Amino acid sequence: MAPSRLSSSTSNIPSWNSASTQPRHAKHAVRSRAAQAVRHALLLGALGAATSVQADDLLMQQVLVGGSRSNPLGVADAASAGSIGQQELAARTVYRPGEMLEATPGLIVSQHSGEGKANQFYLRGFNLDHGTDLRTTVDEMPVNQRSHAHGQGWTDLNFLIPELAVRLDYRKGPYSAEQGDFASAGTTSVLYASRLLQGLASVSGGQNGYLRTLLADSVAVERGSQQGSLLYALELLHNDGPYTRPDDYQKVNAVLRYSEGYANNGYHLSLMAYRANWQATDQIPRRAVQAGTLGRYDGIDATDGGAAQRSSLSAGWRRSTDDSATRLHAYLIANQLDLYSNFSYFMDDPLHGDQFAQPDRRVSSGLQASHSWHQHGATLSSSTTIGVQLQNDNIHNSLLRTQARQTLSVTRQDHIVESSAALYLENSTRWSDSLRSVAGARFDHYRFDVRSDRAVNSGKVSDQLLSPSLSLIYSPWRHSEFYANLGNGFHSNDARGATLHIDPASGSKAEPVTPLVRSHGMELGARSNWLPGLQTVLALYRLDFDSELSYIGDAGGTQAGRPSRRYGIEVSNYYQALKWLAIDLDLAYAHARSRDIAAEGQYLAGAVEGTGQLAVTLDRGGPYSAALKLRYFGPRPLTEDNRVRSAASLTLNARLGWKLRKHLQLELEAFNLTNRRDSAIDYYYASQLKGETQAVSDVHFHPIEARSLRLSVSQRF
Repeated sequence: MAPSRLSSSTSNIPSWNSASTQPRHAKHAVRSRAAQAVRHALLLGALGAATSVQADDLLMQQVLVGGSRSNPLGVADAASAGSIGQQELAARTVYRPGEMLEATPGLIVSQHSGEGKANQFYLRGFNLDHGTDLRTTVDEMPVNQRSHAHGQGWTDLNFLIPELAVRLDYRKGPYSAEQGDFASAGTTSVLYASRLLQGLASVSGGQNGYLRTLLADSVAVERGSQQGSLLYALELLHNDGPYTRPDDYQKVNAVLRYSEGYANNGYHLSLMAYRANWQATDQIPRRAVQAGTLGRYDGIDATDGGAAQRSSLSAGWRRSTDDSATRLHAYLIANQLDLYSNFSYFMDDPLHGDQFAQPDRRVSSGLQASHSWHQHGATLSSSTTIGVQLQNDNIHNSLLRTQARQTLSVTRQDHIVESSAALYLENSTRWSDSLRSVAGARFDHYRFDVRSDRAVNSGKVSDQLLSPSLSLIYSPWRHSEFYANLGNGFHSNDARGATLHIDPASGSKAEPVTPLVRSHGMELGARSNWLPGLQTVLALYRLDFDSELSYIGDAGGTQAGRPSRRYGIEVSNYYQALKWLAIDLDLAYAHARSRDIAAEGQYLAGAVEGTGQLAVTLDRGGPYSAALKLRYFGPRPLTEDNRVRSAASLTLNARLGWKLRKHLQLELEAFNLTNRRDSAIDYYYASQLKGETQAVSDVHFHPIEARSLRLSVSQRF
């Protein structure tokens, strides 16, 4: 959902300049100028690809005129594509950084373990686990980690600093040639600022041991005749959470960024560093809570938890003229994770317990380059983009049996080198004032080199896919557009599954899986401003996967699922009812089934069926403002026969803002205001508690956080 915003006077987000080509307050361009900007944006390939609503789109601020929510009429190529601006993101009340992605309509971000662990994501009938089929980038760097020790596409967003985010771009479905691996369900792209017009110092404190400090600013740098900007940010955080054994989550996070020029004609160089450690209270069995032997916030294995590190170096360069645009971006990312979990307790080893460790060390490097040619005509105009994307991951990971974080035995150890190269071509054409098209094709080649501690599971495998896509956009009326989208996409499977011959846990024979799994998507949508102040978006979609293949990191093996189909409907509304009152309402429903009839049933365990968000913001322009957000996370089948289902959850968050002085702000955030005792996540599987004579199949849940308050004081300078 793209929420309505609080005024900048009560937001703790500093004013920014993301090197755009327009003044910060250039919002109210006349319609004729906006129409011209639309044509120019199309010529620059704006929104021709999943992340093409970029800070360098030449006249984007003229296209997105008026109101506090961006209106992409004339620019977007799908109903399910959009962009959330800085002020809207600033209005969001988020318990953890990853929840900022919930600005994407229909996306639910949850957690089932300690705060330092990657979030769990749900979208369009998917339980996306920790990021599979949701491609996420921050500052143009991929966040999804391939062939990860715990889960394919591991997406850890704890290094994200919300105050630096100037925009979140999103889209859903495999309809963009620019986006490849993990992008079938959706893509989210967070863009960081290059300059802050004001520095920011803030201190936040709250219940459950929550304490956060942030210092961020940018300074001008003279370099001969060139003027650059050096941005820095430092974040320190501690959080215990409501758990009986505190999470003791400790985080240090820093960003250093140098830039020159503008986003469409300039360059930047960025350094980021993140480090954290935590204890974890994982999901617990419902039977123990009902029996009174465990409290809702109790845990079972007191030594679960982990530590994570991430450091990155990235550089971006862009040049634009009236007839062409060139982009280059390179990155080097080092990630480390030590993760200790115990989900079945004493089922496999009654003496030592079932704790396991999943260490993962990797260095990822990549290059992304594209060039666009623009053709201008009296009635017909077009932009053609060719791009290349290269990525290499050098990975060392393991699966270990542990007790109290001490290694008992090695299930498997692997050294993986996973390399990919992609070439894509995309054309955006405006055929008339009412008809546009976007057609593209993408070719991906993957190479997997696995060196396992068990020689039979070692090997080299390669695979490739061609993915075409087509979008048609029809604008019969001034305030409405209709969209038709078709496309193929894919997700990669864990490299270890592609060379697997012996199951490392059981020792039984296993079959290797297909390295790249095809998806097929289609979507019909509409976008309209038919009523003054009201923006409405409707999308109907279908998405098929050839196989629900996934690597089960907890067991060290690969599970090949059946072909699947998902279809659904999404409705998004933003209404500026009064000058000081804004209302957001987003609703989504999904139907997810296996396409193969089997005895166990056709349901997909964990597939989200319905989601909704309602946000109300009041801001009369005085010293006070307020916002409420209600989030509905619908029930899910937990078994393939739908015999066991999760309950829905409902949370209400709020924010109050006071402007004490010109540059001094005070904010109070409240989470789970009604103090509901819902689940953040539910699973159904077998486990055995100490004292039980055999394993019991049961619902295991992680509770939502109890009602808590956080108070922030922010000073701009």
